[in-house]
Amino acid sequence: MAARLLRLYPGPPQERALAGTYLAHKLHRLGSAEAPFVYADFVCSLDGRIALEEPGTGASHLPAGLISGNDFRLLLELQAQADCLITHGGYLRAIAEGRLDDILQVGTRDLAQWRRDNGLAPQPAVAVASASLDFPIPESLVRAEQRVFIATGAAAPADRIEALRARGYDVIIAGKGKSVEGAPLTRALGQRGFHSLFLLAGPRMLETMLRDGMLSRLYITIAHRILGGEEFHSLISGPELGLAGRLRMTSLYYDMAGPGDAGQWFAQFEPLPSNDRAR
Repeated sequence: MAARLLRLYPGPPQERALAGTYLAHKLHRLGSAEAPFVYADFVCSLDGRIALEEPGTGASHLPAGLISGNDFRLLLELQAQADCLITHGGYLRAIAEGRLDDILQVGTRDLAQWRRDNGLAPQPAVAVASASLDFPIPESLVRAEQRVFIATGAAAPADRIEALRARGYDVIIAGKGKSVEGAPLTRALGQRGFHSLFLLAGPRMLETMLRDGMLSRLYITIAHRILGGEEFHSLISGPELGLAGRLRMTSLYYDMAGPGDAGQWFAQFEPLPSNDRAR
């Protein structure tokens, strides 16, 4: 039986098929080259964990208690609507080490057809954000003939920047220090013709997009489970966000068949406009 969801907000409550729920948002039509639509997706527990660290290694992993086929399907629907995926060097290192799966391509037949029907390229481009520029390029990007951009800060190692450019990569300087900043990265990708940018990245990229007022929409899957764990990652680290962290919920779905049959929510939030933040 096909998976079903219960839409709780906006009301009245209504049941619908899970497949196509996020495709219906038509994110690829909401941005422009002048103002790309930037969106992110995370899954977390009730106690705010998005990943747990492995003791003594510093490596992190997605706990089994947060993994579900229904959440993964919606993640793929978000990915399918992107002109460009924004990821980071840590993810590429994790792929090479076998710690994380490579999901840099739209791989299901129905979503590939959806991209064709909606005038999108067969595969999204990929922008890799990195301060160190120390990461491998997955072979999957070469096989899929995806455009690859490298984003870094002005203080990144100059020799590595030149080496990447010598290999034919478009290296974007998107920050005054070593790290990539949200506003210059968004502007640079818009100038390269991308309208919809999906953050397939971690808390640091989410933070800079929020601080710079670049995030358009945040999708969160909230698994009905308390994980615990002494070493963990949450949505945001670093200094308080203040008014830049104010978001308004625009939709909420309930999935009874969440991880471990405990259920989960699929929620959608949009940052308040800057003029509302000042009130």
